Formats: sequence, C-alpha cells, structure tokens
Amino acid sequence: MISVVVPTLGRDSLADLLGILAGQVTEGGELEILLVDDRPTGGTELAVPGALAPYTKVLRGRGAGPAAARNLGWRAARHPWVAFLDDDVLPAPDWLARLRTDLAVPDRVGGVQGGIRVPLPAGRRPTDWERVTAGLADGEWITADMAYRRVALAAVGGFDERFPRAYREDAELAHRVRLAGWRLLRGTRGVRHPVRPESRWISLRTQRGNSDDALLRRLYGPSWRTELGIPAGRRHRHAALTGAAVLAVAALGGAVAARGSRMHRPLTAVAALAGTAWLAGTARFATARIAPGPGTPAEVGTMLVTSAVIPPLAVTHWLRGWWRHRAELPRPIGRYPGDRR
Repeated sequence: MISVVVPTLGRDSLADLLGILAGQVTEGGELEILLVDDRPTGGTELAVPGALAPYTKVLRGRGAGPAAARNLGWRAARHPWVAFLDDDVLPAPDWLARLRTDLAVPDRVGGVQGGIRVPLPAGRRPTDWERVTAGLADGEWITADMAYRRVALAAVGGFDERFPRAYREDAELAHRVRLAGWRLLRGTRGVRHPVRPESRWISLRTQRGNSDDALLRRLYGPSWRTELGIPAGRRHRHAALTGAAVLAVAALGGAVAARGSRMHRPLTAVAALAGTAWLAGTARFATARIAPGPGTPAEVGTMLVTSAVIPPLAVTHWLRGWWRHRAELPRPIGRYPGDRR
C-alpha cells in the first residue's frame, strides 16, 4: 500500500527509472505511481511503460519547483505511505521489495530514507561538480529517495513551497516532521544517482540557493544550520572577500579622484591592502577547489574564474533572499521529542 511520487522535468533519465520500476511490479500489488509533470511549458505526453500503466497517474504541475510538485503528488496519493523519487535516480533491482520491508516500522516512525550511491569516474579524480553530487550520499532525509507516512506529511503541511529549488526543502521538511514527534530512520533500499551532465558554470547557478538559506535564517534564527543539522557554509568568508573587493575598488577610485591631494597616498595604500587580501583569499578558495580535482586545463580554468565570481554572487543572492523574505515570521524551534541534545 505505497504511493510513489516522481516529480519530473521530462529528463531522459525518467525513462530509465520507470523501466526499472516496471520490472519490479507484481500483478495485484497495492501500488500507485504519481508522475508530476512539472515542465513549465508542457510538452509531449510522458511515456509510461505498459507494465506500469495500470498503476500510474500523470498529474500536471505548475512549474513552481520540486516542493510544490511533491505536495501535489502526496496530496493526490491514496496509500498510507508516500515514497519520493527524483527523476534522475536509478533504483536498485530489488528497490520495491526492500521498500516494503523498510516501511514495516513502528507507528511513531514517520519516514524512512533510502541509501544513495553516486558513481564517480574511474581512473581520474572527480571534478568539482562531481564532488558536489557525490555529497548527496552523505545527506540526511534527501528526497531523491525518501518515504513518509501520509499522515506525517499532512500533520506538518507538507513541503514549504517558498523553497523553489531542489535545495534544503527536504531538510526543512524533515526537521518539522521530527519536531512534530515522528522518528526518521534509514532503510536498506538504495538508488544510484548518476552525475548529471551540466555546464562548466553550474557552480555559479547553484549560488541561487543562498536566497533559500536567507529564508531559513529568517525562519530559524542565527543557529539555523545547527537546528536543521546542515554543515557550516562559506557565507562569512564570501562576505569578507566581497567586502575586500568592494573596498579595494572604492579606495582605488577615491585615490584616482584625489590625485594631487594628501588623501591620494592613504587611499592608494588602502586599495593595495584590500586588493591583496581579496587576491589571497580568492587564491586560497580556488586552490581548495582545484586540489582534489582532475587538474585538467579546462577544470583549472573554470575553478579560477568561478572562484572569483562565486563570493559576490553568493552574497548578492543572500541579500536578495533576505530582502524578499523580510516579512517572514520565525517558526518555533526546539528539541525533537526524546532528543537529549
């Protein structure tokens, strides 16, 4: 008695996922698959393997992001358990059988996570993007493969649709589910999450997530990372580098304008010091990203450019998010029932 919700943007990988599930269904099994077509502009009808057709329903999303798409899916679900899969994962051959075993848990268990394995290339060190994707294997309560009781989702209102990206929305939901008194466990099933081909500038696009971090800061206060169990980030270092760059440019501009006056030399010195600090910090950031990578000219060049651009871009997205969510009210914070932190 399981509903499987798969929000999709119509990626080619969806066919592989559905093909794997088609080989695991058994006639008469109480299963439904809810495909949430979240393509902003629609498109051709999603192809569903014949073996899955009796179990599958396609829902039309609003193109409002994965949180909204998953909410549409679980609210339409008929069964007590709702398992979420991303459309770019590949379930193990025994995924469905292990899922049924994983969900045979006590009543106060509200969710069970599957394991995630990210295959990395053999014979060379991974790129920055490959390492970022590999980090999913260590994440907690990631909805690439996460099952929840429907009543637990209903109790907390589901995913917060103010998070428009696949970024933090699953950790935030898990936090509220646990605060509501439900336990979350890790199961035995698993999926593979291949590294999705992306532009070499993907690290710039992912900085948009800083806007969502600003929302979490509004909702959960200064200790939001500790509250949600999210590792420390680089925002303060990015802010320091951005400040150094702004100061260097401003002081240099002032020195040029003050040429011939007694302020010229002090402003020039300030510009030199701030510029040196920016250069040293940026070099350190770039080195930390280049060192574990493959060291190819393309990768090194990409890391050099993006390491200079990421700090001001991250700060800009943070400030935009802080302003956009300035009126949001904080949520109650506290310990999980039975937690002795």
